[in-house]
This record gives sequence, structure tokens and C-alpha cells, in this order.
Amino acid sequence: MSSEWESSSTICDHSCDTHPSSESTQHDVEKALPAPPTVARTYPGSGTQQDPYVVDWVSEQDPENPLNFHNCKKWIITSQLAFCTWTISFSSSVYSGGLGTMARDLNISDNVAILGLSLYVLGFALGCASFLTFCYAKNNQPLFTGLLQIFAPMGEMYGRRFVFFLTLAAYTVFQLEGCLAGRNVYALLSCRFFTGIFGSSPLTNAPSQIADIWNARERGLASAIYSGMPFLGPIIGPVVGGYVVMKLDWHFNFVFMFIFSLLSLISGAILTPETYTPVLLRRRAGKLTRESKGIVHYVSVHDLGRSKSISQAIFTNFSRPFVFLIKEPIVLAVACYISLVYGTLYALFAAFPIVFQEHRHFTSAEGGLAFTGIGIGIIFGLASTPIQNRIYWQAMEKSETGRAAPEARLHQAMIGGVFIPIGLFWFAFSASPSVHWLVPIVGSAFFGMGIAQILQSLTSYLMDAYELYFASAVASTIVLRSVCAAFLPQVVPVMFSRLGDEAAMSVFGALGLICTPIPFLFWRYGQWIRSKSSVAYKEPPRSDSSSEITRCETQSEKDVEHP
Repeated sequence: MSSEWESSSTICDHSCDTHPSSESTQHDVEKALPAPPTVARTYPGSGTQQDPYVVDWVSEQDPENPLNFHNCKKWIITSQLAFCTWTISFSSSVYSGGLGTMARDLNISDNVAILGLSLYVLGFALGCASFLTFCYAKNNQPLFTGLLQIFAPMGEMYGRRFVFFLTLAAYTVFQLEGCLAGRNVYALLSCRFFTGIFGSSPLTNAPSQIADIWNARERGLASAIYSGMPFLGPIIGPVVGGYVVMKLDWHFNFVFMFIFSLLSLISGAILTPETYTPVLLRRRAGKLTRESKGIVHYVSVHDLGRSKSISQAIFTNFSRPFVFLIKEPIVLAVACYISLVYGTLYALFAAFPIVFQEHRHFTSAEGGLAFTGIGIGIIFGLASTPIQNRIYWQAMEKSETGRAAPEARLHQAMIGGVFIPIGLFWFAFSASPSVHWLVPIVGSAFFGMGIAQILQSLTSYLMDAYELYFASAVASTIVLRSVCAAFLPQVVPVMFSRLGDEAAMSVFGALGLICTPIPFLFWRYGQWIRSKSSVAYKEPPRSDSSSEITRCETQSEKDVEHP
């Protein structure tokens, strides 16, 4: 072992011929050092403070690389993330199951009762955007106050897992507070608001963790399962909430929220490891440095040239979602489309009680069951994922680099974009009590199929188009869609009372129809739009004459998939 270390030290000495006078001294010191770990000799660098070993994955098969986790472990992590996301979205809508009895018991208006739904999803947006409210510049250095001043540096230093469970623990505590504050409407609404703020962290972390562990070819089904949860959870919520109110009391809805939150926290602590590559490599570099007692220095490849200013890092990382909304047409259009669809879904939480309970005289439990049409549609939408995956794999096989263009993910969105206006107009034209109740529910199933296909397809599209900045791209959509989901339920009672059920639902159908061309436009012009971006993925230039160049390009793409 010592002879090996001496030989590596000799190589280092020869590379430092700019200081010949210190060669012998340096050689003697290095001979006295303990042998470094074997893995250290695979890293570039000389191990000094000025030229540390640069730590990266040793090979594409490095067992600590999350992309190389066993498939069973990957699916366990994916299932836990999906369950956590489902819990947060379920808690947003199970509240609506007791709106009528809550308004009566607390002696508040229907709009104040609906405010608990709006504040929850508004908290999602504020959880991503609150730092802007507290951001100002002083001597060209951005300073911050508020929650994200704590979360951002922690996430950068300690990874997704730390921030994920810190915020999820706070989320669980506020759910418990909501259980205890059931008789005070002000405390109740405040708890709903704060649970929304802390619930936004898992929503932005989960898709990034899925991208951490699944490569582009494998992630289709995993992304589909995750993408369906923000829509499937809100559909199951009113069904459960309606029966809980009928059999027990609306306070027990908050008990269910707390139980599921606690289960998400415990299962995540047990099943979900850290998956963020820069943090894992930083930890490896720190461990190797400590094992050498600080004599040999290591640095993560992701920390080379890293800004030393924490405030600057915070500003860059957390302003990026809003910069994307302004500078990236793909992010802006996708965010607007998803926001409209997501906001329409939450508008239906306020519209269904009007259509089915007020006008058709359904009970609260029956009113909750009316959402099963959307739920069945979502399941059918998720079931179309294997077809989309096969199309994507065929595009990979035809690609010169072995990697499909991000636009190959858009087939589901193109089909779902047609289903959205069909379902909404169908529901609108059959909303009258004179039409059998099953007809509008069937129409809502087409809407459910459309929203599942749109969300999973466009989320996968962003994942492929903005690999390194996917979390920022998703945060942009979450901010915008949460604002829409908070605003639209508040205007639904006024719309339906003034326009009538048919005309009010037709407004949402018309908005969906306007957005239908978006995925078709990206299919046609997406590659050109990405070519103008400084952060989006760009296809390498084609080579028709040299197989060696093609081979190098393929290897380069593999390096992107396995950083």
C-alpha cells in the first residue's frame, strides 16, 4: 500500500515542477502520510488545498449513485413520495365534504367556509413565493427574511431529505392544531393556511427526487404515478369527507388529515433516503477529507467554482422559478395550461355541491360520490401511460444519440387537451336537474381523463426539457396553479347564481378549448424554442459521416443521464 502511495505521490511531484525547490520536502511529507482510501486515486487532482481531489461518481455503476439503486428500492421511494403527495392533495379537498355543516355550526357564510379551501392552496403558492415579499437589495447583495431564509441554505447544504421532513413535520403539527382549533374559525383558517405553506415543499421535492432515481427511459411510469396524485387526492377527498360528515362529524375530517400526515412523515423517515447528487458527493468529499484527518483535501465536482455568498445562492435559486415564467415560453405556457386545469378542478369542489346537492337534492355523501366520475377518468388517464412509454421508447431507438427529444412526451397531452373541453361542455349541457344525474358524471370522467394525461405528460416534458433546473420549472407551475386553485372556488358561487349552471360551466369549457393547441404547438415548434434558451436541453448536432462522432455523442448523453 505504501509503495502505491509513493508512486502516486511521485506523479504529483512531477506535475508540480514549477516549484523544484520544494520537491524533496514535499516528497518526504507525503511518504509520512497514511495511505489514502483506494477510491481516492481514481479522482483527478493532487489532494492539496489548492488542487483538491475532485469527487464524482467513480463510474456509471457507482452503487451510491441514486440512479443505480435497485428497482425495488426505487419503487418503494416512488410509492412513498406518491403517498405523501396524495396526502397533501387529499387534505386540500376532504375539507370540502363538511362545508355546509361547518358553515352552520360556526355561524359563518358559505364563502367564509370555502375560504379554508382557498387558503390551503394559496399556501402552496406562498410556500414557493413568499421570499419575494421579503426580498430587497442592499449594496447589490440580496437579503432575506422569512421562512425560506432558513429552508434554502439548509436544502443546499443538507439535501432534499432534510428540508422535506422538516417541512412535513411542521405540516403535521399544524394538522394537529387544526384538529384542536375546530371551534374557532379564525384559528381554523390560520391552520389551513400554514398547512398549505409547509405542504408546498413535498410537492416541489417529490418530482425532483423521482428524477434523481429514474433515468429518462425508465421514469415514464414513475412520473405518471406521481403526477396523478395531485389530482386523484382531491377527488377522493370529497367522497371520504362526505361520508365522514354523514356518519360522524365534520371535525373528524381534520382527524383523518392528521393521521395521513403522520403516516407520511413516519414512512418517509424510514423509507426515503437522500437522493440529491450534489449533496451526496459533497458528503463523500467531506467523509474522505475527515478520514485523512484533513491532510488530503477533496471537493465535490458540483462545488467547483461555487459561489461563497449564501445570500447570492439563495437569490439565484429561488428567483429562478419566476425568471423562468418571464424568460422561458415553454414554462410559461405549461404553467398557464396546468393552472387552468388545476384551478378548474378546484372550482368543481365548489360547483358540484351547487349542481348536485342544492339543485338535485343529493345528501353530502351522495354529493361526494358525484366526484367518482372524475376519479374514474383519472385512472383511465393514468392507464394510458404504457402507450406513451412505448412511443417514447420508439423515439429513443430512432434517435441518433439514443435519447428521444422531450417533445416525444407530448402525445398524452395532445389527447388530454381534446378531452378537457369535451368533458366540460358535456357536463355544462347536462347540468340541468331535468337530465339524469349519471349524464353529467359521465361527462366529468372525460375531464378527469384529460387532466391526468395533461399533468403527467407536461410534467415529464418539463423534466426532459429542463433537467438541471426541473425543480425550478415545476415550482413555477405550482405557484401559478395554486393561485388559480385559490381564486376560482371563490368566484364559483357568484358565477353559478348569475349565469346559471349551464353557462357557468361553459365558461370553463371555453377556457379549456383555448388552451387545447398548446401541446400541438410544442410538438411542432418545441425544439426551435428550446434552441433559443440558455437552460433548456438542446439536441447535439447530427452526424451523417462519422460513426465515431455519433458514438461520442451517445456517450455524452449517457453522462447527462448518469451525472
